[in-house]
Amino acid sequence: MYQLLFDESVENDLAIPSHEEQRFILASLDRLSRFYSEGYEQELLRSGILRKLDGEWEGFYRLRLRTFRAIFKKQADSLIVFVVRSRMRSDVER
Repeated sequence: MYQLLFDESVENDLAIPSHEEQRFILASLDRLSRFYSEGYEQELLRSGILRKLDGEWEGFYRLRLRTFRAIFKKQADSLIVFVVRSRMRSDVER
C-alpha cells in the first residue's frame, strides 16, 4: 500500500468542486493508493485513465477523474499528489 501525500496547493484545488465531487476525488485517490501496483498501473494506462507525462513533467502521472485531473509522482512507498484541477481545455491550451 502506498501512502498518499498532498502538496500544499492541492488544498486550494479541492476547495473549488462541490462536496460530492470532493468525495469522489478523495475516494478515487485513496483507492489508487491502496491498490497501486505495477499490474494496476498497466491496467489504468491501457484504459486511458492514467497517463505517463513527458517533457518537463517526466516522472509524473496524470489521473483522469471525471472532469478533474490529478497530477502525481510515485516515490518509493508514496504517491505525492501535486495538482487536482478542472479547467476547460480551451482555457488550458492558451
